[in-house]
Amino acid sequence: MTKSLFRYIWRHSRRDQLIIFAVVLGSLPFFYMSLDLPRKIVNEAIQGRAFEDGRMTAPFLDFAIHWPSWLGGGETQIVEGVQVGRLELLFGLSFLFLFFVLVNGFIKYWINVQKGALGERMMRRLRFELFSYALRFTPEALRNVRSAEAATIIKDEVEPIGGFIGDAYIQPLMLGTQAATALTFILIQSLWLGLLAAAIVGAQFIIIPRLRRQLLVLGRQRQLASREFAGRVSEVIDGMEAVQVHDTAAWERAEIGGRLHHLFDIRFKIYKRKFIVKFLNNLLAQMTPFFFYAVGGYFALSGKLDIGQLVAVIAAYRELPPPLKELIDWDQQRLDVQVKYDQVVAYFAPERLRVVEDAADEDRGDAPLEGALAIKALATFDGHGSPLIRGGDVSLDLPSRVAILSDGTAAASNLARILARRDESYGGEVTIGDRHLSALGHGTVGRRIAYAGPEPILFPGTIRDNLIYGLRQRQIEDIEADEEEQRRIVEAKRTGNPLDSVAGSWIDLDRSGAKDHVALDAALLILLDRAGLGDDVYRFGLTGLIDPERQPGLAERVVEARHRLRERLEREGKSELVESFDQDAYNAHATVVENLLFGMPTSPALKGRAIVEHAGFRAVLDQEKLTDDLVRMGVAIAETMTDIFEGLPQGHPLFEQFAFVHADELDEFAAIVKRSHGKGRGGLTRDDRERLLALPLEYIEPRHRLGILDEAFRERLLQARKHMRAMLEERDDPGVEFYDPDRLTLAAPLQNNLIFGRVNASIADAREQLRAVGAEVVAEMDLSSEIERVGLDHAVGPAGRRLTAHQRAIVNLVRCLVKRPDLLVVDGALAPFGEKRVAELTDFLLESVGTHSLVMVLPNDRHLARFEKAIAFEDGHLVAIEPHPSAAPEPREAPSEDDGEERGGEDGLSEAKEGQPGASRRQAAE
Repeated sequence: MTKSLFRYIWRHSRRDQLIIFAVVLGSLPFFYMSLDLPRKIVNEAIQGRAFEDGRMTAPFLDFAIHWPSWLGGGETQIVEGVQVGRLELLFGLSFLFLFFVLVNGFIKYWINVQKGALGERMMRRLRFELFSYALRFTPEALRNVRSAEAATIIKDEVEPIGGFIGDAYIQPLMLGTQAATALTFILIQSLWLGLLAAAIVGAQFIIIPRLRRQLLVLGRQRQLASREFAGRVSEVIDGMEAVQVHDTAAWERAEIGGRLHHLFDIRFKIYKRKFIVKFLNNLLAQMTPFFFYAVGGYFALSGKLDIGQLVAVIAAYRELPPPLKELIDWDQQRLDVQVKYDQVVAYFAPERLRVVEDAADEDRGDAPLEGALAIKALATFDGHGSPLIRGGDVSLDLPSRVAILSDGTAAASNLARILARRDESYGGEVTIGDRHLSALGHGTVGRRIAYAGPEPILFPGTIRDNLIYGLRQRQIEDIEADEEEQRRIVEAKRTGNPLDSVAGSWIDLDRSGAKDHVALDAALLILLDRAGLGDDVYRFGLTGLIDPERQPGLAERVVEARHRLRERLEREGKSELVESFDQDAYNAHATVVENLLFGMPTSPALKGRAIVEHAGFRAVLDQEKLTDDLVRMGVAIAETMTDIFEGLPQGHPLFEQFAFVHADELDEFAAIVKRSHGKGRGGLTRDDRERLLALPLEYIEPRHRLGILDEAFRERLLQARKHMRAMLEERDDPGVEFYDPDRLTLAAPLQNNLIFGRVNASIADAREQLRAVGAEVVAEMDLSSEIERVGLDHAVGPAGRRLTAHQRAIVNLVRCLVKRPDLLVVDGALAPFGEKRVAELTDFLLESVGTHSLVMVLPNDRHLARFEKAIAFEDGHLVAIEPHPSAAPEPREAPSEDDGEERGGEDGLSEAKEGQPGASRRQAAE
């Protein structure tokens, strides 16, 4: 990055700056005229000097330069104008003054808009460049980079820089010319008043900036402390599990409290210093009017200055302090922003970044990695300078299956990271064929080498998004350039942003070997199934939502499966397992609110407790006279819950069964119940009534068994259902997708669509029986692979936290395999698994790499015989060894229940895939 902020700004915004410069300079005559017109209005129109000596008319729209007495006096006529009367002159000059005020206002508006746009474009450019630099951090630099710090720099610390960029050149020019124009006007009217104003202005420019220098030091301290604070908060959040396991929350609070005190101390010093400076600045600014009134008034009384000139001088001075104050603020901001910019430049120093490669050279160098892997005199050191690898020469022909046998130190992992180009700080030489590993382009490494480490890195999104992440290296196809897309491209060119659109096609199907996206999904499912994650993906599919665009035709098949399931249940005498949704019947196993809506809410206003604030919903309840009865039910539920949960710890199973009230709400509801008993309904606030109203909406009589929902009340709820639907259907967006036995409910999970009802909780083994029947229907209709495709849309959450450690590890391995690298390096990726699963996954990897190479770090020699070649360490030296013959592969066994996730779903269909082989998925892939 350019070290000078002003040079960086000028390089990337010169054209826009010059255009605004021209407008600023062009606005000065209008500004000057707005200063001079008050003098003419007072002297010529109001006092009538233009009509002295019996003249009945005076020139209007004339233009003359009036020279001050210290420049010889007199005037130079430029334009003679037209002759008008006194009243016409007054109104003409007044409207002319208004015209110039409007023109000046419009010019300022245009300049400010252009400055803002310029600043935003430059900030967009700067943020993108910093993000691009972050993508170029070397592996060594990444060890010392805190993600929260980098994010804070890119998001927050460049914000004041971006705000200053638009003002960097334009603000001093605009403010300086305005101040100079006003000061020049004052000098023309009165030399002494002008010199007096100039003296006070000079004092401001000398004293105020010096007092503000200490603010820069404090600002720098605040910035560093804030950055460290953000990094520490990020560390605590990332390590929250350890904090909770070891109960160190009090210590963490104290540590964060200390940092906040340090920040407060710095910020308080800044505030004290800043307001002292502000006080002095305002004091100096207010002294000038005092001198103007005193000295200027004296000059007016003595005849050295006329009243019009004095009024004009005072009016002109009103235009002087604001630009001067803003100029001083600009200088302070300049120094402050330069400090921030210098720190940003230091953070993204060139020595921390990888070298940028030419795209043409990158394409030419993107050839398959073939030939022998040769390691010569390799030497590495740990972070403390102690040697890890002390040398040794190894040569292995590729493609091959190579094991790196650990000696109990970090040497094996270090070697694996070197081979994957995740560590570039080593001595010696590593070549593949005739190509040096260190000389390979970064794009070539990304396409030809894959690395699966001990900590899987998953991004927020779906399982599919993470699996195909390695296929999104370049945009394959552009999108159609409509008007909005063309505008985006224009702005991207102006700000140095990429012209590629994330909405375009990025998935490299050729690299994956799939002919289309359906085949790609099938290939993903095969890999996941072979890796032992197929059942989990199937379960995710049952609880997922169907995307009709991705899977056209699936909706009709699910509805057909729904009818077949219902027919089979009736044929086998098991129809009572599920109470189906019926427009004319109350579903006893659904909640009260679900019976009222008879559908799945799609609007946030109709979800959860927010529904009690929905005006239409409340209107229907009031119309059917249900509100008071539901509030009474809420009081009964709250009273029962407070009695049941009294003394129980948080996390007790009863809290899950009675999910009306959270543990931390018990005291609040106890107080509400007390108020309702003490003063009746009149003692309840509106908030109390809404909270009570929300409780019975989640009530299910067979589950909660509080005996508060009788048949008569159910009939009233059914009557309200009709009015509720009519009310919602009148709206442009009903906010609810209503249940229809012949149509898929897109807002409902797939398994809910299959069942189209609620499981009868009064039958002990209803879920198990339903699971068995559901498995038969799914097998009969061959829906397994389609359900698994829905499972690929399962959201993994931030950093994959919605997946187990086993699931994250498998997704990481499959992601590496999907892009079919020439060399796959596995380093500790199987650590979460037991010994039997490690053996199975090792065989899976050996089979899946096909004709390519696999390098895998082994903690011991138990699975060494599975590999063709091996590298070991003797006193830190690399040696090639033959795989130990005694470690013969063990017969593969089916995955144990301990190694996988137990399956089960809310409505009992999560094991419907049981007994289904992977043949259907393999056929789909073929």
